[in-house]
Parts: sequence; C-alpha cells; structure tokens
Amino acid sequence: MASQGKLFVVSAPSGAGKTTLIREVLARFGELSYSISHTTRPPRKGETHGKDYFFTDEDRFRDLIDDGLMLEWARVHENYYGTSRAFVEESLEKGKSIILDIDVQGGRQIMDSGLALVSVFIMPPSLEVLEKRLTARNTDSEEVIRKRLDNARDEMEQRSFYDHVVVNDLLDEAVETLCRIFEVEMGAA
Repeated sequence: MASQGKLFVVSAPSGAGKTTLIREVLARFGELSYSISHTTRPPRKGETHGKDYFFTDEDRFRDLIDDGLMLEWARVHENYYGTSRAFVEESLEKGKSIILDIDVQGGRQIMDSGLALVSVFIMPPSLEVLEKRLTARNTDSEEVIRKRLDNARDEMEQRSFYDHVVVNDLLDEAVETLCRIFEVEMGAA
C-alpha cells in the first residue's frame, strides 16, 4: 500500500502571482498533482474546462455543496469556487501529493477540516504593486479591481494562519523560496 500523500494549500490575494508560482512548482515536482477547482465564473481567455477549472453553473455547484461533495467552497467576487472532496481524499490515499490553488476562505475551511496539510500564503510586495498587476492583466473593470484590492487587504490580514508566507516581489526569488518549502516538506531536501 502506498504511503499517504501530502496536501499543500496555496492561497493569495487575486493578482499576487500565485498561479505563476504554482506552475513553476508543478514543473519542478512531477510527483505533485494539481487539484482542479470547480467554479461558476466564466472562463478567461485561454482557460480550458477540465484543465484550469471545471466550469459549471450556479445550480449544479449548489447541488455539489448540498450533496457534501465539496471539501471546501466559497463565494468570491460574485462567483463560487470549490474543491472536490473525492478527488483530494482518493489522491492522498493513493500516496499522491496534491497542491490546491485556493482563496483564503477555502484555505481556512481546509485548515479546519482536520486534514494534515502544509499551507503557504503568497503575498504581494505591496498593495500598490498588486493594483498595478491587476490593472495590467486587463481582465477586470475598475470596479472589480477596487473590490479585489479591498478583499486583498482582508486576506493579507489572515496570513498568520498559514505555515509559510512567501513575498512575490522578484519572481525568481519567490519561485526558489516556494520550491525550497516543497523540497523540505516532501522530504527531498
């Protein structure tokens, strides 16, 4: 029987560079599985159903919640996001380590679930830098950017609940810091 896999939770405010950092970790640690979240938000340009997210409608998502099939879920920026309980539990039982790319609300739910996990919070260097990143993405209205910045303030106040905090100022340094955490936690160091 395979040994239990390790669960990693990575959270950050929108625009902090979490997705970019996670891609680098996945490229270096082939034994890690990426947990694909479910969401009710529409796909962004270049996103693929079943690869980036499982895109679904609000009624189906609520059914998943009501049936107890979500390990965690949250309503963020007017959309639902969540993680399949079965995917995570089955992967861990098979000895696969999993990385979850989730918001702070979901991160806190998983921390409270009793599952053993390693949590990492990705911080932007400042709110000013975060605003520039969100604006440069050119995917959101000014109103949505304001809301994301307000949420970022609240999310950043919760970083103390995480095992590790990585400031994403210089991308190469942030990648190395995050990869070092994975090396140590996975016993590769």
